[in-house]
Amino acid sequence: MLHQPSAATMDHLLYLQNSSSSRMSQHHYDPWDTNTSTITTSDLSPDESVNPWDIILCVTGTIMACENAIVIAILFYTPTLRAPMFILIGSLALADLLAGVGLIVNFIVIYVFNNEVAMLSSAGLLLASFSASVCSLLAITVDRYLSLYNALTYHTERTLTFTYLMLILLWALCICIGLLPIMGWNCVREQSSCSVLRPVTKNNAAVLAVSFLLLFALMMQLYLQICRIAFRHAQQIAVQHQFMATSQASSTRKGVSTLSLILGTFALCWIPFAVYSLVADSSYPMVYTYSLVLPAACNSVINPIIYAFRNPDIQKSLWLACCGCLPPRFLSGPRTSSDV
Repeated sequence: MLHQPSAATMDHLLYLQNSSSSRMSQHHYDPWDTNTSTITTSDLSPDESVNPWDIILCVTGTIMACENAIVIAILFYTPTLRAPMFILIGSLALADLLAGVGLIVNFIVIYVFNNEVAMLSSAGLLLASFSASVCSLLAITVDRYLSLYNALTYHTERTLTFTYLMLILLWALCICIGLLPIMGWNCVREQSSCSVLRPVTKNNAAVLAVSFLLLFALMMQLYLQICRIAFRHAQQIAVQHQFMATSQASSTRKGVSTLSLILGTFALCWIPFAVYSLVADSSYPMVYTYSLVLPAACNSVINPIIYAFRNPDIQKSLWLACCGCLPPRFLSGPRTSSDV
C-alpha cells in the first residue's frame, strides 16, 4: 500500500502549487494583495518590470526632499529668520521633505521589503506628511491674513506663541491621521472596501477628500479677505500720498498676482485628485490614480519656489551661503508687502 499523505501535507503542497502557478501567470504584482505571500527581490522574475509611474514618483520624491532640505537648512542656520512667517515656511518645508522621503520609502517597500507592517507604515507616513503640507499652507494663509488685519499688534511675542501653538496642534492632528492605517483603519483584510489609495478605505478617503475641499474653501475665503484689505490699504495710502499712487497700485497688483499664483497652483494640483477620491474606488484603473497623484506630489516641489525661494530674506541667505556675496538688487530698494 502506498503511503497516504496527511491532510496538512496535502494542504501545504496545494498552497505551493497555487503560489507557483500564480507567480508564473501574474505579470504585475499588486503590493496590497494579502492573498499572496511576502515577496522579496529574489522572487521577482526577469519578466516582471518596475512600474514606470513608481519610478517617476520616486524621482519626484527625491527632488522634493532635496529642495525642502535646502529651505530647512537656510532657516535653521540663519538666526534672523525666526519670525512667525519663516517658522510656518519651515513647517511647510518639513512636511514636504517628509512627503518626499515617504515616496522614496514607498518605492522601496513595494519592490524590496514588501510586508504588511512596512506598507501600512509607509502609507501612514505619506498620509501624515501630505496632511501636514496642506495644513501648513492653511496656516501660512491665516498668518498672512492676520499680518494685514492686525498689522499694529502682529509683531509681538503673543503672535509668536500663537504660531507655535498652532503648529503643535497641526502636527499632532496630522500624526494622528498618519497612525490610522497601522491602527486598523485599512482595507488589508477587506479588499472590496479599498479606495484608490490602498490601504486607505473608501470611507476614510472620502472623509479626507471632503476635509481637504473644506480647507481649500477656507483658504480661498481668507485670500479674498487679504485682497480686500490690501486694496483698502492701497486706497488709503493713495489718498494720503498722491505721488505714491502709481507705485502702490503696482505693488498691490503684484501682491494679488502672487496670491492668485498660490491659490491657482494649489487648486490645480490637489482638487482633481480630491474629487477623484470621492467618486472612484479600487476597481478603477490604476493609471488614473497615478496621473492624479503625480500633480498632487508636484505641488510639494512647487511650494519651496513659491513660499521660500521667492522671499527676499531667504534669497539673501541663499546667496550668502552659496557665494558669500549679495547681488546689487538686494542692496537697494524698499521691500513691499507683496514680497512676502
